[in-house]
Amino acid sequence: MSANEHRTVLLRGGEVHSPADPFATAMVVERGHVAWVGSEGAADAFVAGVDDVVDLDGALVTPAFVDAHVHTTATGLALTGLDLSAAGSLAEAAQRIRGYAEARPADRILIGHGWDAARWPERRPLTRAELDELTGGRPLYLTRIDVHSAVVTTALLDLVPGVRALDGFHDGQQPLTGDAHHAVRSAAYAALSPRQRTEAQRAAREHAASLGIGTLHECGGPEISSEEDFTGLLDLARSEPGPRIVGYWADLDVERARGLGALGAAGDLFADGSLGSHTACLHDPYADHAGAGHTGTAHLDAAAVAAHIVACTEAGLQGGFHAIGDAAVDAVVEGVRTAAEKLGLARIRAARHRVEHAEMISPESIAAFAELGLTASVQPAFDAYWGGEQGMYADRLGVERARGLNPYAALLRAGVPLAFGSDSPVTPLDPWGTVRAAAFHRTPEHRVSVRAAFTAHTRGGWRAVGRDDAGTLVPGAPADYAIWRTGELVVQAPDDRVARWSTDPRSGTPGLPDLSPGGDLPVCLETVVSGQTVFVRPNV
Repeated sequence: MSANEHRTVLLRGGEVHSPADPFATAMVVERGHVAWVGSEGAADAFVAGVDDVVDLDGALVTPAFVDAHVHTTATGLALTGLDLSAAGSLAEAAQRIRGYAEARPADRILIGHGWDAARWPERRPLTRAELDELTGGRPLYLTRIDVHSAVVTTALLDLVPGVRALDGFHDGQQPLTGDAHHAVRSAAYAALSPRQRTEAQRAAREHAASLGIGTLHECGGPEISSEEDFTGLLDLARSEPGPRIVGYWADLDVERARGLGALGAAGDLFADGSLGSHTACLHDPYADHAGAGHTGTAHLDAAAVAAHIVACTEAGLQGGFHAIGDAAVDAVVEGVRTAAEKLGLARIRAARHRVEHAEMISPESIAAFAELGLTASVQPAFDAYWGGEQGMYADRLGVERARGLNPYAALLRAGVPLAFGSDSPVTPLDPWGTVRAAAFHRTPEHRVSVRAAFTAHTRGGWRAVGRDDAGTLVPGAPADYAIWRTGELVVQAPDDRVARWSTDPRSGTPGLPDLSPGGDLPVCLETVVSGQTVFVRPNV
């Protein structure tokens, strides 16, 4: 525990975003918790009794963000290594791969991320032969932006005996998917040294702190990372300052998840795959797949879902699944409903089980989420990246089906708890950008207010782990907060139909930064977790 957790601090002279006082300009932090929030005049009474006084100079103080779905090591590797997310063509990607390989001659394995052939003029990924030439025949693992498929070199395949016989192996141009992809991913991450892993985890936590993120929900699992990676990250978070880590381990073995220190056997426990890789499980076929009638891949059926939810509930752990396609989401709903029939609805609701992504969700399943108390852990940046009539979703599904994806307004109206995240490195850690993406969804009827989106990215992440006492700056709450340089504070709603009263200053609704598209996003000046400063922007 850091010494500054025991110091009493008065922050004053700014704007404090708090439901306790919509006009607050000051806050007192004591022993890692918020002790008081109020006005500038009342703050004078605290000056003599505190250890430090911080002049906010007009800055905004908000709760720290919670990113509810992150792959921390992979995020760090993308930050410090080969990142192809900005490559605009196959040729540019090839140039970056060659340069990276030449710059790191001592690495046992090369790992990269972020290619998206759907955005390249060539409309195809790099072939294995091309990658072999670019790397000089060294092992390379290179994930598509959705992390559900990968292209690799022959040298990496040679490290995985039997991979060519596994489902999802494609020789030549096609990326690996399914079991073959999981096998090469395990081999690739096993080849990382402990030092490389720790450096990547540190880089990811430091970057998150610089963005005002106080908590990361790590989504690990036997098909995603390794037990050593998962427990090493939890140990690192306990021993070094930075954003706290809440661990989810995607495993049907509930006791293994508990033994690793996970809060739940949940996260990326795959019910299906992804739309970009044509592996999300759909009721109706993909619009753009050469194989007629292709509807993706189902990894779990309703019976398996039900058995897992029963086991998690009885063990006192959260359960949860990755489900993107409508058939996968419906299978999860059917399974959780079956578990509720066995154990009782009250026990299922109390466990706060989760569904990650839930992109293609019908009105009937939305109602079921609300009834069953399922949290929707969602990623608004997915719509910003791939939504719209010209986007990847429209390519995969056709415009009409794509228009129904990520219906945040309908989920909120039904009372479904939302927790926002990035799925980093699929999309970058970018909390204010995430709030903007939800408030300015490419499909107008799915938009929510900035206030609702901000709540889903702060308090929503805490509620998703069973904590109702955090995520807001009120007395007694954990002192997780960020200080921001930003412009005028406003109240933004999607249109005139939504909470028109709240835009009136007389309503006392706390303002938030103007997130209109094209404008600058707030800049984080300082991040504090449990009263401990974990980031200070230099030269401010």
